[in-house]
Amino acid sequence: MSKHTDVIIIGAGIIGNATAYYLAKKGLSVTVLEASKDIGIGGSSRNGGGVRQSGRDTRELPLAMWGIKNLWPGLSEELGVDVEYTQKGNLRLGKTEAHQKILQGLTDKAVACGLDVRMINGDEIRAINPYLSDEVTCASWCPTDGHANPLTATLGYYKKARELGVRFITEAPCFELRKIKGVIRQVVTPDAIYEADKVLVAAGFDSRKILATVGIDVPMMPLKMECLVTEAEPPMFLQMLGTADADFYGHQSKHGSFVFGGSSGFEHLNKDNGSPISSSIGASCTCRGIIKYFPALADAKIVRAWAGWLDDCADHVPVISPVAEVPGLYIACAFSGHGFGIAPAVGYNVAEMIADGHSTIDLSALRYDRFQPKQ
Repeated sequence: MSKHTDVIIIGAGIIGNATAYYLAKKGLSVTVLEASKDIGIGGSSRNGGGVRQSGRDTRELPLAMWGIKNLWPGLSEELGVDVEYTQKGNLRLGKTEAHQKILQGLTDKAVACGLDVRMINGDEIRAINPYLSDEVTCASWCPTDGHANPLTATLGYYKKARELGVRFITEAPCFELRKIKGVIRQVVTPDAIYEADKVLVAAGFDSRKILATVGIDVPMMPLKMECLVTEAEPPMFLQMLGTADADFYGHQSKHGSFVFGGSSGFEHLNKDNGSPISSSIGASCTCRGIIKYFPALADAKIVRAWAGWLDDCADHVPVISPVAEVPGLYIACAFSGHGFGIAPAVGYNVAEMIADGHSTIDLSALRYDRFQPKQ
């Protein structure tokens, strides 16, 4: 088996898989190295499925808007799997004057970028979704937002990439990146050394230690986030829900179950040697917070809960960039818990960046060196 390809991608989450697929469509040979034995084991399978433009930093908003216009509507057909994409809007909820201020600020910035989003009051909120609590007094409403299934989308990209000849190697953690004559050339794993002309590091929080082997630092920290799923309920609503404080988000799936994520205040509790686990304390607190927004689910039974690490960037915005100091090296990480919705657009544009030297969307605001002191 040849250990040389045009591109090596480190990380088989949705970002890595999508980039591999779009590179293969351009005719490049690609190897994807995954540290675990499973595909999409990180944040790609541990999120609430939001495909939203509202509530985003303006630096990543163009990616979200472009992807929702150009990729998400036809993604099920392109990948040959049902990604369960539903575009019925996003209500970002608030209860207090402080929440109103946060939502208004996000809305004003998004409108300036051309997004169709507006502030609405409690009566307008319950006209859209009558199941929400009377405590909810304000919200931003973006009718073109939606949600999708993270598992089928991630594995859909994996399946199509393999059909186009992409080689996936699991249980192959990257120990070191190596340069030869100043340019990236090798990826070292426990069992082999793989070579490529270009390397993309898209390994979530593990990207930080991998990039450090060639002297590059992306300031991010692991942040635990918990998700849970209810038993199937009668059809209630199709919107995606979120909050001003980003402490709760979720939607009802096409199967009837509600998929929710949130913050419990007990994220520091962990008794499994550093592995992200969901606890009865955390899940219960998350549920109590959800009921404050959504009392109709007070008696719903939770059938599954899980937790995962987010690669939380210092400024909560992803790093998507070539690396000037290491020619041939590219980065796509630090998505801070909101990478799923922009993943198709990221994969498409990073593939362009690697193959063609430019991208449809200007990604200069997401460069890796934005954290360095200004000269």
